[in-house]
Amino acid sequence: MRATMMIFPLTLSHLLERANDLYGSVEIVSRMPDRSLHRYTYADFYRRARMLAGALEKAGLKKGDRVATLMWNHYVHLEAYLGVPVAGGVLHTLNLRLHPTEVAYIIRHAGDRFLIVDDILLPLLEKFRDQIDVEKIIVVPLTGQPVPSFGEDYEQFLGSAGDTFSYAGLDENDAAVMCYTSGTTGKPKGVVYSHRALVLHSFMLGLKDGLGISSEDAGMPIVPMFHVNAWGLPFVSVMLGAKQVFPGPFLDAENLLDLMEKERVTFAAGVPTIWFDVLNKLDEKPDRWDLDPDLKLLIGGAAPPESLIRGLERHRLQAVHGWGMTETTPVATVSHLKPHLKERPAEEQLAYKLKQGTPVPFVEIRVMDGDREVPWDGKTMGELQIRGPWVTAGYYNRPDAKEVLTDDGWFQTGDVATIDPEGYMKITDRTKDLIKSGGEWISSVDLENELMAHPSVKEAAVIAMPHPKWQERPLAVVVLKEGKKAGKEELRAFLASKFSKWWLPDEFVFTDSIPRTSAGKFFKMELRKKYIKG
Repeated sequence: MRATMMIFPLTLSHLLERANDLYGSVEIVSRMPDRSLHRYTYADFYRRARMLAGALEKAGLKKGDRVATLMWNHYVHLEAYLGVPVAGGVLHTLNLRLHPTEVAYIIRHAGDRFLIVDDILLPLLEKFRDQIDVEKIIVVPLTGQPVPSFGEDYEQFLGSAGDTFSYAGLDENDAAVMCYTSGTTGKPKGVVYSHRALVLHSFMLGLKDGLGISSEDAGMPIVPMFHVNAWGLPFVSVMLGAKQVFPGPFLDAENLLDLMEKERVTFAAGVPTIWFDVLNKLDEKPDRWDLDPDLKLLIGGAAPPESLIRGLERHRLQAVHGWGMTETTPVATVSHLKPHLKERPAEEQLAYKLKQGTPVPFVEIRVMDGDREVPWDGKTMGELQIRGPWVTAGYYNRPDAKEVLTDDGWFQTGDVATIDPEGYMKITDRTKDLIKSGGEWISSVDLENELMAHPSVKEAAVIAMPHPKWQERPLAVVVLKEGKKAGKEELRAFLASKFSKWWLPDEFVFTDSIPRTSAGKFFKMELRKKYIKG
C-alpha cells in the first residue's frame, strides 16, 4: 500500500519564499567596516537574493556551477547563501584564514567559475589572484572604494538582472553548498551539501532538542559564514524568520557584547576562544552590559573547559555545547540536560554539560573498537562513527582520499569517544592525538581541560613525545594568564587530584601563545614540529 502524501521537494527556494511571505518586516543587521550598522528586512533580502540569482543566470551560470565567496559575516554574504543555490549554483565559501596558496588550491580543485569578494579582502585576493582562473570576479563595495578593473561592482551586477528570475528546476538532492575541511593533516577535502540535507538540518536546529531556534529569536553567528555554513544558523534563521545580527570583521569581545546588548540577541554561536574573551571582558566590567535574560551561547569547534562553563554561568549566561564536523553539516550532537538529570547535584549536572551531548534526531552514533561496538558505559573508548541524512558519504573529486565509510555505511570520524548509559557522547581525543603510554591510552583533551581549570592558566595543549621505555609520554604546552605564575610542580600537583600518576605530563613548556587552526582548534601538528625533536 502506498501513502497518499504529495512528493514535495526540500529545497532552499522554499526557505526564501517563506521568509518573504511571513517575516518580510523582520530585520537583518550587519556591522560594516566603518563600524556603522546596516539594517534592512527579509523583504529587502528576498528581493536582492533573487536579483543575485537572476544576475548569475544572465551571466551564464549553469546548474552545478560553483560560485565562491571570500567574505566576512554580513547581509551580502547572506544574499549569496540563498541566491546562489536557488539559481542552481553551488555556493562555495572560502576560508579566508587559510594560507593564500591553500585558498588558491581550493578554488582550483572546486572548479569555481565565479568569485564574490569583499572589497576589504582585495589585498588577500591579490596574494593568489594569479594562481586562479575564475571567469568573473564580483566585488562587494563595502567601503565605497573604486572597484578594480579586473572586477565587477556587486551592486551593478545585481542591477543587470531585472525582475524576471524564476527558480531553476531544483531537485532536493542537487548540490547547494560546498565547504572544505581545514586540511591540518593533508590537502583540504571538499564536502558537498544537498538542498535536502540543509533543509533537514534546519528543521533539526528549530527543535527544542536541537537548538530551539524560532521566529522569536535574534541570532548572531560569530562563527564565520565560511566555516561549515556558520553551523547552519543563517539557513534556519531564514526558514523560521529569526532576526539575524552579523558582526562583520569585528570579533573583539567588546564589539560582540555591544551588539548583543543593542540588538537584544537571544542566541549566539562561537568557538571557546571567543567565549573566553567575552568572559574575561564580563569579569572586567560586570555591570556594563544588560544582556537579554534568554541569551543562549552555543559553543562548538572544540570542547569547552570546565572553567568556561562555570564562568559563563557565573554571569547567568546559558551555555549550550554542541559537536559536529564539516562532514556533518555540522550539528550532530547537543548537550541538553534531560529533565531527570536537572535534579542531580550541580557538579554532576556540570559533568554532563561538559560532554558533547546526545545525538540530535535522525543522527545515529556508535563507538567501535575494531569491528566491535563498545558498551555505553562512559568509560570504554573507541572510534566514533556516525550516520544520518546530513552526514557526507565521501569527498568531492578525491578518489585518492581514504575510504571514509565502513562496509555497513557509517562515517568514520577519526575522533576517539565514549558514550555513557544516558547516551551522552564525550570526545576524548582525535585518533592522531591520543597518547599511548605503556600500552595504555591517555586523553590529551582531558588533561588540557583540567589544566585550563587552574586559576593561572589561560591555555594548555598536550601532545605526545616519544619515550624509550613507555613509547609515548605527555608534554604540556602552557600559556599563563597575564601577571600570573605557576610552575611545573604546581601544575603536576593540580592534575594529580584528578588523574592517575602515569597520566601526568612528564614535561611542561611555557609559551606566550599556542598556534590554532583556521577553525580555532589547537594546531598540534605545529606544536609537534616545534617541540618534538626528530
